[in-house]
Amino acid sequence: MKLGIVGLPNVGKSTLFNALTNAGAQAANYAFCTIEPNIGVVAVPDKRLDALCEMYNPVKVTPATIEFVDIAGLVKGASKGEGLGNKFLSHIREVDAIIHVVRCFDNDDIMHVDGDVNPQRDIETINLELILSDAEILQRRIDRTTKAMKGDKTLAGELAILEKVREALDNGICARAVELTDDEKEVLDTVDLLTSKPVIYACNMSEEDFSSQIDTNARYNAVKAIAAEEGSQVLPICAELEAQIAELDKDEKEMFLSELGIETGGLDLLIERSYDLLGLMSYLTAGQPEVRAWTIKKGTKAPQAAGKIHSDFERGFIRAEVVSFDVLMECGSMAVAKEKGLVRSEGKEYVMQDGDIVLFRFNV
Repeated sequence: MKLGIVGLPNVGKSTLFNALTNAGAQAANYAFCTIEPNIGVVAVPDKRLDALCEMYNPVKVTPATIEFVDIAGLVKGASKGEGLGNKFLSHIREVDAIIHVVRCFDNDDIMHVDGDVNPQRDIETINLELILSDAEILQRRIDRTTKAMKGDKTLAGELAILEKVREALDNGICARAVELTDDEKEVLDTVDLLTSKPVIYACNMSEEDFSSQIDTNARYNAVKAIAAEEGSQVLPICAELEAQIAELDKDEKEMFLSELGIETGGLDLLIERSYDLLGLMSYLTAGQPEVRAWTIKKGTKAPQAAGKIHSDFERGFIRAEVVSFDVLMECGSMAVAKEKGLVRSEGKEYVMQDGDIVLFRFNV
């Protein structure tokens, strides 16, 4: 699963990416500083792993991970190839969800491609380019479907869905904001539209604004209103501050955040939100050799979850021995949980829950 970090040039995308990954992506004060996408794999923060480590003292700890892609800044005309636009749009098309970094800070030393800071206009600029690209792709699909209908009248329903979304795009509305049934969404998913991808708007604020009353910040509230209208998420963040925090060790980081009155760092929140945005969750395996978080889609059944460990586990699945993380912590050990009859035996139809601690039984 990949998340693409997008936005206009000089809004803080690469600074945020560097803070997330410590990958050292180039961040400078000129447009198209990033040309080829930078890719980084980031651990998903999970305090449950720390608690299990105290219980099991494992040799190895493996967190869940998520992949971030820093895509070069888009500009007006990107859908027509401006600023290497076609190449950048193809990079966005390869990701599963989007983090749209929006500039909400003033800094005379960092130029804005449009001369001044205006989050609403900047979002409209990016979304318009994605909409124009989608409209072109969708029209091609509509043309093919219309032609195919001559021999297959059952395609009329599909065509109606495509035309409904095309009308929204023509009116400047992103595909993700169009109300569709689950069946209609399945049809739309076959087109792979940029504006149907889920989005988190990351409001990149100055340290001063981020440390004060965020909820009364006009720029943040403007982005929040746009996100609410299209069913997207929004998160305030200070990329420069997060870059500083990322260089600290664990104890220094906790002390620094405490001094700022912040319980959870912006990066951790962004990673957690991204994980959730993709509809992902983690189940856990625990023992002395290794404590590990395994990434699965919400709604995954036990055999398919077992297959994440090894295909033999899914093919020869017998049962899953399951206890929730909270129950295990209350008991203090797996032995006590078993004595109390709190470790459940679940079969093939069991739908995995976030934080399940599992031992799979299988036979091949």
